[in-house]
Amino acid sequence: MPTKAIVDEHGRSMEKTVEHLQNDLRSVRTGRASTGLVENLMVDYYGSATPLKQLATIATPDADMIVIKPFDPACLKEVEKAIRNSELSLAPIADGKVIRLSIPPLSEERRQQIAGQVKQLGEKTKISVRNIRRDGNKQLDEEQKAKTISEDDRDKGKKDIDNLTKKYTDQIDSIVKTKSAEIMSD
Repeated sequence: MPTKAIVDEHGRSMEKTVEHLQNDLRSVRTGRASTGLVENLMVDYYGSATPLKQLATIATPDADMIVIKPFDPACLKEVEKAIRNSELSLAPIADGKVIRLSIPPLSEERRQQIAGQVKQLGEKTKISVRNIRRDGNKQLDEEQKAKTISEDDRDKGKKDIDNLTKKYTDQIDSIVKTKSAEIMSD
C-alpha cells in the first residue's frame, strides 16, 4: 500500500474520532437548554430502541426550557419514561401533546464536575488519536520491511502521521477548552 494511502486512511480515522467527541459533547449539559441534551436519548418505541430525534420535534423556546412534541402522540408516555430513566436528572412535564423540560441552573460545584468530565472525554479522544498514529507507524514499518516502500517513504509517512496527530490533538484541546468555557460561563 502506498505511503499516501496509509497516511490518508489514518487521517480519516483521526477525523472520525474528533467528530465522535463533538457528538458526545453535544449531549453534555451546560447551564442553558440545548436540543443536543435529549436528541439521542433512546426511547422504547413499539419494542425497538429509537433515538428521540426520530420520534419528535425538539425545540428550545427559552434558554431554560426544552419542548418535545412527538409526531405520534401515543408515544408521549414512552418519551416521558425515557427522560425520567436517563441520567439527565430532569423532570418532564407532559400536557397531553408536548413534554416540557425545565433546565435548572447548575451550581458551581456541578459545573466543575461537568468540566472535569469534558476534560476526561478529551483525554480519551487524544489517546484514541495516538493509538491511530501508532497503528499507522506500525503499518508503515511493515510496508518498509516487505520492501513495498522505501525507507525514505516510510520516514516521510511517519512525519506526515505525526503532523496529523498534532493537528487533531490541538483540535481536541480547542474543542474541550471551548466546551469547558461554555459550561463555566453561565
